[in-house]
Amino acid sequence: MSTDTIVRLPDQATARIPKVNFLSKENGLLSWLLTSDHKRIATLYLISITFFFAIGGTLAGLIRLELLTPQSDLMAADTYNKVFSMHGIIMVFLFLVPSVPATLGNFLIPIMIGAKDLALPKVNLLSWYLYMIAGVMVLYSMITGGVDTGWTFTVPLSTHYVNTNVITTGLAIFVAGFSSVFTGLNFIVTIHKMRAPGMTWFRLPLFVWSNYAASILMVLGTPVLAITLVLVVLERGFGIGVFDPSKGGDPILFQHLFWFYSHPAVYIMILPGMGVISEVVSTFARKRVFGYTAVAFSSVAIAVFAFFVWEHHMFIMGVSNYSTLVFSLLTMLVAVPSAIKIFNWSFTLYKGSITFETPMLYSFGFMGLFTIGGLTGVFLASTGTDIHLTETYFIVAHFHFVMVGGMLMAFLSGIHFWWPKWTGRMYPEKISQLAALITFIGFNFTFFPQFLLGTLGMPRRYAAYPAEFQVLNVFSTAGASILGIGYLLPILYLTWSLKYGEIAGDNPWQATGLEWQIQSPPLTENFTEIPVVDHDAYDYEWLEKKEKEVSSVG
Repeated sequence: MSTDTIVRLPDQATARIPKVNFLSKENGLLSWLLTSDHKRIATLYLISITFFFAIGGTLAGLIRLELLTPQSDLMAADTYNKVFSMHGIIMVFLFLVPSVPATLGNFLIPIMIGAKDLALPKVNLLSWYLYMIAGVMVLYSMITGGVDTGWTFTVPLSTHYVNTNVITTGLAIFVAGFSSVFTGLNFIVTIHKMRAPGMTWFRLPLFVWSNYAASILMVLGTPVLAITLVLVVLERGFGIGVFDPSKGGDPILFQHLFWFYSHPAVYIMILPGMGVISEVVSTFARKRVFGYTAVAFSSVAIAVFAFFVWEHHMFIMGVSNYSTLVFSLLTMLVAVPSAIKIFNWSFTLYKGSITFETPMLYSFGFMGLFTIGGLTGVFLASTGTDIHLTETYFIVAHFHFVMVGGMLMAFLSGIHFWWPKWTGRMYPEKISQLAALITFIGFNFTFFPQFLLGTLGMPRRYAAYPAEFQVLNVFSTAGASILGIGYLLPILYLTWSLKYGEIAGDNPWQATGLEWQIQSPPLTENFTEIPVVDHDAYDYEWLEKKEKEVSSVG
């Protein structure tokens, strides 16, 4: 076996960041903008999506300030429509979809499978440029008038009844879709063709399995959204009758096409986050993931089921009772592979040597919030309750518990977990633990009242509302203030750690994956020679053996 497969345990007091690594090997702006190194591209993505997250978060803050009082007194109703529409578009397409795959996936997948880069490095760089082009187009659209169709571009709003930048924004999401497809294609090819000797499918880390399943969704589902948005642009710009019934079109066709992608998009967002949780829970429980094969195949099952549940978004749109029954059942069934993950993580924790470092706290937050989001989804899968709850704040709360409470907690867990590997530096542990706690509390204060608002019948997407809903809205806005602090803190202390953080060493968590067996930050080529893998990704007995070997040599 190559020496690169031996865990190194440097003395933390004398440890130094290696002078030669992917961050320092070349300097200058062009060396970054023209790079083909997957780790640098991941870094570019991390900076970019943080920027767009800040914009989307600011818009969310404006929404909550408007809803602090029953009257529409902070902004006009049409401005409010534009604010919540741009918030959704930025957060979904420019943050949530690329968040884990484009950053942690880009950085880690080649290292985790023992490769020196992704299979298509130039395509990887192109995907970032397409993402940035899409982001600039969205910002231009927002500055010059915005969009007031919601993030769903619902017809006929997007084709007839607004005078905002639907065409520019639609084309921006079209371009962003190509970025997503290129990333997914790159991951699929890399995982199939570039695994190190001995890295069989059932030795792959579950993070790789999750990103593989999400990549299938990206490659197969995103083109449907792209086609749909092109049709919207053509109908809006040239008056062709695809969705306009007066011209022989069908508005329900738009719903079918849009949700055929957009429900799988939920799993494009959440599956990579689930992969993060598998790695973190195993590491900080010091145990193999319980039921590795079941967890791996549950990711594939989620990807398959995702393509067969889109119509549950359309129960109030006049679809047939028979299809409603079928899609209700299928939506219930998709909960099964998700539940497998929750139960298997729980069994992994059982009798584990659990420690409560920051990544683990965020993972606990993910499991709690995602479970609530999943359970409330059952009410929306059932026709009787869905008819009452659709288009209310119950939908807003459910979506945010899954996507923000789940996905963002997983993203922050992963960033904290692999930050020492990425930068070679540790962050202040006490402050980061406090940030995790503040985020969890703030999130629940923000969105749990919205379940009650939705049950009571408060419709979403309105700037004004009846006065009896104000108390719960005040709670929600106060929670958003706490949540904002929870999200701001990691940006501050992680940036601080780049210069002042303690030197991390190669394997500060004593984890077993290949990424922890190379220097921190990694070399540009990851490995001096391709490793030969003779153990699975969660073999702690192997790790203990290597630790003893290192100690005996020392």
